[in-house]
Amino acid sequence: MINAGAIGDAANPKRLLIAEDDEEIRHLLTFKLTRVGFDVLTAPSGQHALDLIAEHGLPHLAIVDINMPIMGGLEFCERVKQFSDLPIIVLTAIDEPSVVIDAIERFAEDYVVKPFNLGELVARIQRVLRRVGDYDYAQKPVIQINQRLAVDLGHHLAIVDGKTILLTPTETKLLHIFLLNGDRPLSCEFLLGRVWPHEEVYEETLRVHISRLRQKIGDQPLANRTILTERGQGYRLNIESHQAPSIKSSSKPRPRM
Repeated sequence: MINAGAIGDAANPKRLLIAEDDEEIRHLLTFKLTRVGFDVLTAPSGQHALDLIAEHGLPHLAIVDINMPIMGGLEFCERVKQFSDLPIIVLTAIDEPSVVIDAIERFAEDYVVKPFNLGELVARIQRVLRRVGDYDYAQKPVIQINQRLAVDLGHHLAIVDGKTILLTPTETKLLHIFLLNGDRPLSCEFLLGRVWPHEEVYEETLRVHISRLRQKIGDQPLANRTILTERGQGYRLNIESHQAPSIKSSSKPRPRM
């Protein structure tokens, strides 16, 4: 028996995005996962999945088939990972070790081969959600961080004092990582591993991106910074003074890629 109570607050269920071109599988997963307490969005292609993210905001986790029309699963993963740190489970009929290894090394937290057992899939979803942390900020198109700052991750936008500012994909991903981790200090090593998991990038590059992000979100006065520098620890999101009670600290560190 699947324990729905382990999934989270019934009033604020975890949102899953299922990108799968097989209509029967989409309907089955929607019915079963909704019954155990998830909020489920579905898309028949990678492009439709990106459109849903733009419309509804980032989900807590995506389940992605590899072979889909219009935009395949791996291309969707590559696109979404450019501007977010979205946890992904790859779900596919392909059972070739090279494909499995490539998907896990590049994008996925886990990999499930069809035909699959529903109870096992739910267990894997729960395991990934526990591993990446218990964040519960509102999964909406626009996330209000404080009275001055809101972010639209799907469109790479910051709204500062009502003014819309375009962010780069990297700046958007940095903000998403900070949101995922609440007010927990994040080391430079951790941030480098999450933002550029497959590149040799140094701390100076990270400092430049954070400096530019601070400039865009009006984060220069030290007394009112959203992104704080913690000496000897790295950086953290300043929650205490920002009146954002829906954002809480992550209970577990995210894995390093």
